[in-house]
Amino acid sequence: MASLTPLFSGSGGNSAYIGGAGGGILIDAGVSAKRLCAALCGIGADPRRVAAIFVTHEHIDHVAGLRVFCQKHHIPVFATQGTLRALERQGALAAGMHVSPIPSEGIPSGGVEAGGLLVRCFRTSHDAAEPCGYTCEAEGGEKFALATDTGFLTGETREALLGCDTIMLESNHEVTMLQNGPYPYFLKRRILGDLGHLSNAACADFLPQLLRRGTGRFYLAHLSRENNTPEVACACARAAFDAAGARAGIDYELKVCAP
Repeated sequence: MASLTPLFSGSGGNSAYIGGAGGGILIDAGVSAKRLCAALCGIGADPRRVAAIFVTHEHIDHVAGLRVFCQKHHIPVFATQGTLRALERQGALAAGMHVSPIPSEGIPSGGVEAGGLLVRCFRTSHDAAEPCGYTCEAEGGEKFALATDTGFLTGETREALLGCDTIMLESNHEVTMLQNGPYPYFLKRRILGDLGHLSNAACADFLPQLLRRGTGRFYLAHLSRENNTPEVACACARAAFDAAGARAGIDYELKVCAP
């Protein structure tokens, strides 16, 4: 049975595994190949059985281990055309690597089949070349989604997430902590802008709607070490569920990916 397992989440590196012990895919490879291999083995997944890596965007905390890991295990890479061009410019791809674009004109009707999953992308709003998130549908019908590194939830993102069984959604910062924190003004503006990162409140506001449309498992992801804590993010999400009359452990399961 397929599942979504966050491996790393935050500015120090990002990667998630979707699949089972027999194989699956990675979304992003933002830590060293050595750490990726150790994390996969730690959840009982064989790095050699990773069928593909799907990249959300070219920032280093999402692709730091991409080149070495793919060369070592001969794994194909999928990303939007804009992201692939950016990866090539920054030297994250090597000659001989199998690289393919994934359509980004909304949610394509077909998608890409890899590791027993049908993978589709949707556009996000971030200061990168052509960022995206992904939905993955398993052969058994389970549907997973990952949406991080987005300044706000676009209509396309919302539509893609509705109806997924398990969702990994950004809950990057608590706005007051960020505003009163040590970051320089330009960085605060970047994070709070439409091309920045999703706040706890913006994430929490969408959770009850996802629950009503069938999502039962939620991961809060890409938390800031400086402008958030797992406890604060979790409390904000639980307050939204409580206001909707949802019961933790009965109606939904909520986990926080520690930064």
